[in-house]
Amino acid sequence: MQADLVHQTVRPRILPSPRPRGPWVRLLSQVLALAGPLADFLRHAERPWASATFAGARHALALHFSGEAAMAAGEEFIAALPDHEFALAGHVVADATVAAIEHRLSPPSLTVEVELLLLEDCGR
Repeated sequence: MQADLVHQTVRPRILPSPRPRGPWVRLLSQVLALAGPLADFLRHAERPWASATFAGARHALALHFSGEAAMAAGEEFIAALPDHEFALAGHVVADATVAAIEHRLSPPSLTVEVELLLLEDCGR
């Protein structure tokens, strides 16, 4: 006896194209570069923001600096952030502020929470 052969059409599984990375990835990368190698990333949150003329998102980030050298780097980051020019194609950082700072003496550490308002650049 000959076994019946079942032919099955195999269709390749088409995976959805990966979602494009949002501007938050580039923003986070630039914030971490500004903070330096001694900064530890703790968290990031994003929430939509809009006004009558602009759209974008508000980003909250927390960084931790552990040790005296890292604390000095954290203080430099705090001083540099408000005036830093971010390079984000299609977006502009309209506001960058330090929302909270927590110093600890033992062991020496510094936790910094920042907020950034990232707007879509209408002039692109």
